[in-house]
Amino acid sequence: MIEALGEAEKAFAIGEIPIGAVIEKDGQIVGRGHNLTESMKDPTAHAEMMAIRQAARNLGGWRLIGCNLYVTVEPCTMCAGAMVWARIDNLYIGAMDPKAGACGSVFNIVSDDRLNHRINVETGIMEEECSKIMKAFFAQLRNRKKNNKSEE
Repeated sequence: MIEALGEAEKAFAIGEIPIGAVIEKDGQIVGRGHNLTESMKDPTAHAEMMAIRQAARNLGGWRLIGCNLYVTVEPCTMCAGAMVWARIDNLYIGAMDPKAGACGSVFNIVSDDRLNHRINVETGIMEEECSKIMKAFFAQLRNRKKNNKSEE
């Protein structure tokens, strides 16, 4: 999760929502990513999607069997679905997302018996640190908006 937090910090530094993800297999990081939706003008450029794409390239196939994904914030429906299709074994989540999370909060796609694969999930990994960077980002964003209004 420390590596995923490092990815989140990269996103924060460029003004992206600070979510980071890494994929590990056999003790080695095979994929990493952070949010790039604004930078790439791409709604699919979430941290998890970037990490999945990189891991698939590095491992030479789209089935990521034996892989574990660490992410700082609970994945959305798109990312949860991609993890199921990629056959990720284990998902480790820092902070849950009660508004849009799809791994236990709003939906539970990764554990849905109707799908062809289920992912083991563990939550609360370095939760305080993962939550703290998100709160700092949105506080900074609110301050910027407030300052922009006062300048008008």
